[in-house]
Order: sequence, then C-alpha cells, then structure tokens
Amino acid sequence: MHIDSRNLPDNTTIEGDVCIIGAGAAGISMALDWINTPYKVILLESGGFEYDDKVQDLYKGKTTGQKYYPLKSSRLSLFGGTTGHWAGMCSPFDNIDFIERDWVPNSGWPISRKDLDPFYARANEKLKLGPYNYNLDYWQKEMPNLNPFPLDESIVWHKMWQISPAWGFNGGLGKFYKEDIVKAKNIHLHTYATVVDIKANENVTSIDHVVVKNLSGKTQTVKAKHFILASGAIQNARLLLASNKQSPKGLGNENDIVGRYFMEHLEIQTAELWLFEPFPTDLFTFFFENPKLWCELAIAEKVQIENKILNGTAGLSPLSTARHTKSRIETWQDEDPRKSVDNMFKNWDEATKLAANENKGAITRAFEFQTRIEQAPNPDSRVTLGTELDELGMPRADLHWALTELDKRSIRKVNQIIGQQIGKAGIGRVKLKEFLQDEKDNYTWPEGTNGGWHHMGTTRMSSDPKKGVVDANCQVHGLANLYVAGSGCYATSGAPNPTLTIVALSLRLSDYVKNKLGS
Repeated sequence: MHIDSRNLPDNTTIEGDVCIIGAGAAGISMALDWINTPYKVILLESGGFEYDDKVQDLYKGKTTGQKYYPLKSSRLSLFGGTTGHWAGMCSPFDNIDFIERDWVPNSGWPISRKDLDPFYARANEKLKLGPYNYNLDYWQKEMPNLNPFPLDESIVWHKMWQISPAWGFNGGLGKFYKEDIVKAKNIHLHTYATVVDIKANENVTSIDHVVVKNLSGKTQTVKAKHFILASGAIQNARLLLASNKQSPKGLGNENDIVGRYFMEHLEIQTAELWLFEPFPTDLFTFFFENPKLWCELAIAEKVQIENKILNGTAGLSPLSTARHTKSRIETWQDEDPRKSVDNMFKNWDEATKLAANENKGAITRAFEFQTRIEQAPNPDSRVTLGTELDELGMPRADLHWALTELDKRSIRKVNQIIGQQIGKAGIGRVKLKEFLQDEKDNYTWPEGTNGGWHHMGTTRMSSDPKKGVVDANCQVHGLANLYVAGSGCYATSGAPNPTLTIVALSLRLSDYVKNKLGS
C-alpha cells in the first residue's frame, strides 16, 4: 500500500506495529521480509519514486578532513535509496573482519561470520544473486575458463563476487521491488515522509513516536511498538544527534559514540601489473551476463596477522581501460546527484565494454590495480551536527573524514605482497604507484584519493555501551524498542562492498524484532 504523505491532512497520527525509517537496501529488504505477516509495517521514505532535487537538498552538509564527495551527491533520497547508483557488487565479509585484532584499534564485532552465514544466504535471494557460494572451485565447474593466476593461495587468494541484476543501471532495488511493496496489504509505504525527530517516553527508556515532515508543510506523527532506523550511516547518526530535547547529547549518545567511527572504503589506483605473456582467463572480466561474476586478489588471514595490516583486495583492469576512466573521480564529484550518477554509469558502461572487448578469453599483458581496503576504525572520523538548518528545520550533518597511518601502510603492504607473489609465480612484475614507494611516508595521499561511496560506522555495534551505539542485535543501548539497520552498525568495514552484509544484517534484525513481537 502506498500513501503520499503530502496528501495526508496536517497533524495526522499513523499507527502500526513496526516503523522502518528509510526505504533503501536495509529498509526494503526488511519490509519484504514482513509481507504476509499479521503485523502492520509503516515504511517511511523521505523521497518519492523519482529523483526530486528539493528533497535531495536535505542531504547537503559540510565536509572537512580528507577530501570527500559532496554529501548531497553521495546518497540518493528516493524509494530504493542509494541502490539507484549501486554497482551491484556482492561478496561476504571474511572471518577476520569480525574478530578483535590487536593491531587494529577498536576492532572486533560481538557476532561472527558464522552468525551471519544463514542471513547471507537469504540476502543472496533478496538481491537476486546466484547460489550462496563464493568459492572459485564452485564457479569453475560452471565456467571452465575461470583460470586463476598460479599463486600460493595461502598467501594471495582469488576472492569471488557476484553482481546483482538490481544494480543502479537497472534502477536499483526500488525498481525491482516497488510492485511487491505497493501491493502488500500490511506494508504501508509513506513517501515524502522525512523523520525529523524521535520522541521517547518520560524516562527515555523506549520510543513513543517519531515526527514526520515534508516540504509541503505537513507534519505527521507515527506511533509503533518498534522503530528501526534504516536511513544510512550519516542520516541515522544525524537523526539520533538531532533528537536531543530529552537527551541533550542525542538519543543513544550518553557515551559520545553516535557519529564517531565513520568509515569508508579507500578505492585507489595503486599499481601496474605487466605480465610476461598474455594469460588466458575470463576470471578478471567484469561480467554483466549470466553468471554475473567478478574476482579480486585478496590477502590471506594469516598473512594479514603476520604483517599487521588491514583487509584489502586488488581488482584488475586492463591498463588502457583504467586510463580511459582516470578522470571519473572528478566527474562524479558534481554537486548534482543526477549528473554524478549519469557520469558514473556512462563511464562504467564504456569501461566495461572496453574491458570485455580487450579482456575476455585472453587478457592483455598490462593491468592497473584498483585497491579497495577497509578503513581503520577511528573515533576522530565522525559525523556531527552543523549550525545550518535544512528546509524542514533540522540541523544539517557535518562530516569530518580522518585517515590514519595504518590505512596508508596497509594499502602499500597489500600491493607489495601481491607483487611479490606475482614475481614468485614467474608470470610478471608489479610496479607501485609513486605515492606508495616511500616506505616512511604513511600519511600523505595522492590527489583524487576518495572512497567507494560506502558510508559505514557512526552507530557501531558493541556489547559494551561505552564502546558502541547498538548491541549484537542492532538494538540501541538503553532504548527498548529502537534499532539501527545497515552499515552504520559495522564495527569494522571489511574489504567487500557493504550491500550484501547490509541486507544480511537487516534480515537478522528483522527476525529479532519478529521474535520480540511474538513473545
């Protein structure tokens, strides 16, 4: 069922069992999970079904520290959320991503990879992927031309990805699931419904209602038994911090953790690979056909431990293709998200066509490494409230993106290890980019350094309220019926793109709330 909140009378009160705030990957996957249950689910989306620049403008904010994309263009405010400019890349986190690592400050989740495995399988279905199997051996049976490099897999291994057909070029999850959500009798989707305040009970132990506004001047109240924030890492933190009438520091922020530990994936062109001879394989071709696959070179867990580095992977692009897309960072940084998305997919489409023509069946001899690496959790990398108010009267978000020495040292070491193994295998040589060649320089970054458009952290998961915002079940510490869904809960960011884990974690949260309602 769909309701345009602009058409509701002012001061309407809406009631349900569960209120999900945000209809992106997390919100949609949870709403789908509640279809045909006996519960009334209120799904609130700030935008509509199409891009609206006035609504998108609510995402504007300031950035400081390491240069970052304009906040207005780094997320999409419409049904489907940022899956509207999602590349569709999916791979699960590794075991090491969940454990406490003594060389990575503030690492360690209160859950393990095994806890997420059954939900990863369900997430594969929601994202319309193939079997929940990310082992190269399995896919080689389907596609015999997936020849790996002859590397020591105990040091450098081939990490597989699947590509969702619901990627942004196909309209994202909004297009794929609009009909299912709108037709569901127990799912009440309210578009143009921006939550601006969360109101708790008198002793601030549970949430009573949320205040919803839109640019038509209407205000509504939503009451529910359970409330789930699913608006993305920056907006979730912003809303908690701005809900400060009853808790001066903001809801869930007694220990000053909300907004801290903002993480991104550093995605940087880091090295060139020159093979002695062409290597016949389809493994490193970015497939958008069936099956939809991708592979990157990854560092084994024991090697990460020995070298005390972060988790990272290197994707291979034919050198000519990489040079063709070299200016994409600049073209994607436009303040207008429509241009950003158009430019991104134009470049991506051209690049993948070039890669397919040059690469399929017998890859060329020259490649560039595009390294994606997790960012070390850093409390100084954070979201705060700015002094400027948006059109609905809510303080805008300010982002300070701060990197550390460990980030730079790790990205260098990842490429060195891969280069050493390529050399030992006798198939080629790897040359690091200039910014990685000085072993003593662990602080400077090249022009154009940026992230993968992946917002993580800000409402991190921890069993200890002094170290996290939510517990192992994504419930906000100290609030009986408030939860956070999505990558804001990540304690560490892993190497893969976050969407598959977002959906898995959201489905796990969905089960938890169902059990609470049924008890």
